[in-house]
Amino acid sequence: MNIHEYQAKELFEQYNINTPLGFVTNSTEDVEGIINKLNGKAVIKAQVHAGGRGKVGGVKLVNSAEEGNIIAKELLGKNLVTHQTNKSGVPIEKLLIAQTLDIKKELYVSILIDGDLASPVFIASTEGGIDIEEVADTQPEKIFRIKCDPLIGLTPYIARDLSRKLNIPEKSIKESSNLFINLYKLFIENDCSLVEINPLIITDNDEIIALDAKVNIEDDALFRHKNLEKLYDPNQLDPLEERAISANLAYVKLDGGEVGCMVNGAGLAMATMDTTKNAGANPANFLDIGGSADQAGIEEAFKIITDDSDVKIILVNLFAGIARSDIVAKGIIKAAEETKSSLPIVVTMRGTNADEGLELLEKSNLNITTASDLFEAAKILTKILPNLGA
Repeated sequence: MNIHEYQAKELFEQYNINTPLGFVTNSTEDVEGIINKLNGKAVIKAQVHAGGRGKVGGVKLVNSAEEGNIIAKELLGKNLVTHQTNKSGVPIEKLLIAQTLDIKKELYVSILIDGDLASPVFIASTEGGIDIEEVADTQPEKIFRIKCDPLIGLTPYIARDLSRKLNIPEKSIKESSNLFINLYKLFIENDCSLVEINPLIITDNDEIIALDAKVNIEDDALFRHKNLEKLYDPNQLDPLEERAISANLAYVKLDGGEVGCMVNGAGLAMATMDTTKNAGANPANFLDIGGSADQAGIEEAFKIITDDSDVKIILVNLFAGIARSDIVAKGIIKAAEETKSSLPIVVTMRGTNADEGLELLEKSNLNITTASDLFEAAKILTKILPNLGA
């Protein structure tokens, strides 16, 4: 689960991680008063679940309350499109208005779980303030990783070593070491999948302050954190993705695709998307119906696909186990009847009750083409697509 920057900073403050003074508002009427509290100069930051805000006008430095009011009116109520959003962007419903600081140096720090090492890992760089992917491409030697023992955690001496690797002034090492220890504590105690500070700044007074904050929380651990569940903002999701979450489906909308994919199993879904792409077509989504989806879940999955206006053809790739082929077929047929969908469907089914499922589909009035395997299915859909104006 993603949360907004202002929510992440509120969490930071609970763990004694210094952040700039700031105020959140959803009304332009508050902006001038807030900026006056900050001595007439501030940074206005659109609160959206996407990186790259600064490159597209979502972060603005203003030098007066009047200028801030103009910027706020330009942002609030609009959609922000960045390299991390789809073409529609995400709505700006709140602004974080924060004090400006004199910056001597910008650093990068994050913690995530490394599956290969089976432990939390600090990733840090002396090159903060820009995308870490850009640093990895241009200056990979400036990124370093520090493994944290899952049982011992981040010890003071490792925190001090991290501070020195980041060239933090000697007189500020105690402050930065405490920040790293507190950041690790936040990461573990809240079951985070990622915490990131970009940039972590050293001010002209050698203070260490988290200028930005990003926190992702592991969805499967939210039952342990009822206080964090309320931070969820469904408006930041694509409407189809929000519907999928409500139906316990794993769905991600993809830009530029025309093939709606319905698959069971995340690995199989990825392979389906790769095979579709390699065949010369573009997948419109990632959709894993899972192993426990019932007929109602299958119906909603099909409706989500057909409600995507970009989809021109549907590819069903089922390796049935717990999810029976005949149940999936019944769900597709019923949903197609209810939506009056006429989209062509290419189907390959194997596993539990595959023959029964294929028979049900072939007897339906749907525009069905069956295939023996995924590779044949991909070839079929690439033959059909040109005739659909794709």
